[in-house]
Amino acid sequence: MAKYTKEDIINLVKENGVRFIRLQFTDIFGALKNVAITDRQLEKALNNECMFDGSSIDGFVRIEESDMCLRPNLDSFVIFPWRPQQGKVARLICDVYRPDGTAFEGDPRTVLKKVLDDAAKLGYTMNVGPECEFFLFETDENGNATVNTQDKAGYFDLGPTDLGENARRDMTLALEEMGFEIEASHHEVAEGQNEIDFKYADALTTADNIMTFKLVVKSIAQRHGLYASFMPKPIFGINGSGMHINMSLNKDGKNAFVDENDADGLSETAHSFIAGILKHIKGIAAITNPLVNSYKRLVPGYEAPVYIAWSGKNRTPLIRVPAARGAGTRVELRCPDPSANPYLVLACLLAAGLDGIKNNLKPPASVDGNIFKMTQEERTANGIDNLPDNLYEAIKFMKESDLVKETLGMHIFKNYAKAKEAEWNDYRIKVHNWELESYLERY
Repeated sequence: MAKYTKEDIINLVKENGVRFIRLQFTDIFGALKNVAITDRQLEKALNNECMFDGSSIDGFVRIEESDMCLRPNLDSFVIFPWRPQQGKVARLICDVYRPDGTAFEGDPRTVLKKVLDDAAKLGYTMNVGPECEFFLFETDENGNATVNTQDKAGYFDLGPTDLGENARRDMTLALEEMGFEIEASHHEVAEGQNEIDFKYADALTTADNIMTFKLVVKSIAQRHGLYASFMPKPIFGINGSGMHINMSLNKDGKNAFVDENDADGLSETAHSFIAGILKHIKGIAAITNPLVNSYKRLVPGYEAPVYIAWSGKNRTPLIRVPAARGAGTRVELRCPDPSANPYLVLACLLAAGLDGIKNNLKPPASVDGNIFKMTQEERTANGIDNLPDNLYEAIKFMKESDLVKETLGMHIFKNYAKAKEAEWNDYRIKVHNWELESYLERY
């Protein structure tokens, strides 16, 4: 990411004919928000003088304490390549502050920065590489999303079977123009499902990048007459979309997960990090998998992991250690989905991993067999637990987790839990198509 000063930003805006700047931030549920200003207001924004009404944002503040201040991260400046070339549009990612100059405790980006500071005190920095899957759906005559997939292709198929090639190409070009290093793009397993992978970065940059990625994918899809959805399980009977999280820690300029003398090449730090995540994952599940719909992806049979175990050899456990060793050594958590707030996800995962390291936790033995094919008795004998079955259970575990409370802070914790309980209750009391199909003419 480029390093900019205020003067650099002002000059870039003038030299490139930028007329509008979007000051972006993220709410506690992972929705990208923005205040758009013109170039004439840029200097005011760069001086941290841009205010907005926080009471209008879900989970932020009450109306009597509504004034919030946006502080731009100068290095996040980028011009949107798909917008008109006359009157160009750029963006700055912002932190949210209170008028008195204190960081707002309800800002997810601030939550992640706090945990990163905790890691830095122990000498660690965190690198993250996400794998974001999404569906491309056709739209109706009014431009609204349908659940009709654009194609019937499968894993790694190519055109003309894969009809997502052109959209993915334009997404890739736009992302690269915005500074992303794209490592691969391809059709995924399910029909209409796609994946574009970008290079790992430090945790804060990666969280910013995930939010930008989702915006670019949706914007370019719209230009192709399509709707890009990051909903975890939009269609019954086929794979859902995940957001696998690849993580490593660096210390003293080296990958702290590496131990060339260990049988599996993993350091004690790596083992303790894994143990910490396994210990806390049930409490974190409402963060990594935040929707009612998330738990319809987390069922056996569609490659989504539901069993709390780890392995260096197979993809059925919750945590996999990819084959790469040396500088590329990392652990991959396979349960998160792309509807999650990346700032809160990475904050909770890092906090859990650090808890494992600080307390020298030891993970259970690696499970190298196919857990999906084990009987319940075999899983119990191997001490393999499973993730919550639904959002209601996940909320219960989250409310019992001191680590999640401490990581999120009570402001976000209370507002998040309250909103998710309301979401579950709304789902619970409604009559769904399955009920009508199963019962209406039988009773």
